[in-house]
Amino acid sequence: MDCRTRPFGSLAASILTMTLAFVAAPARADDHCSGHQLLSMPRAETSCQSFAAQSFVSPDQTTHAVVLPSDVTLFATPDMESRVVFRSSDGVTLTSQDYSSPRGENGYYVANAQWSPDSQYFVFSMISSGGHSPWSFPMKVYRVKNNRIANFSDMINGNPTVSAQFQFAGPHTVVASTWKQTGDLNDSVPVTVDLEAAFAQLPAAPN
Repeated sequence: MDCRTRPFGSLAASILTMTLAFVAAPARADDHCSGHQLLSMPRAETSCQSFAAQSFVSPDQTTHAVVLPSDVTLFATPDMESRVVFRSSDGVTLTSQDYSSPRGENGYYVANAQWSPDSQYFVFSMISSGGHSPWSFPMKVYRVKNNRIANFSDMINGNPTVSAQFQFAGPHTVVASTWKQTGDLNDSVPVTVDLEAAFAQLPAAPN
């Protein structure tokens, strides 16, 4: 039966099906908005407008750490690079750090993040958006007391962290992984840092 003899109800249903398929097509293309994925085809410039940020509230509810997508390239999901913003519970922005790159290929995204049990430190590990040094997972530490973001590497004699995973072993003591010997990527060991003591030994932050 062709369209000239098809009952109206059947024809209307077919039109509705084709219309829904046409409308849904852009949505399927825009599904690539998370997951830290590189894309073989560029997503639409207007895609991922409602991508949700990740919010981490300190145990004492006084400070919020927000991870925002920052990647500018359309050949990746927008969360391939990150900006981290710290705000007080009343909405005042305390400080922020942008880990994106101009072309979206040489920055970092947050892989793992956690507040210390005493609410004084926010620790987060990162992964390179461009796949550089895939064995390295830089870690940062935010201290509430002096509103400062520091490199975890500076607290372990400049050594790198070789895993995105870490855990707290006390109110402000974190356990991460570094290499056993300089340059040996095949063997890692845990490293334990008291963040309170480590910050006390860091050089003063530049103005």
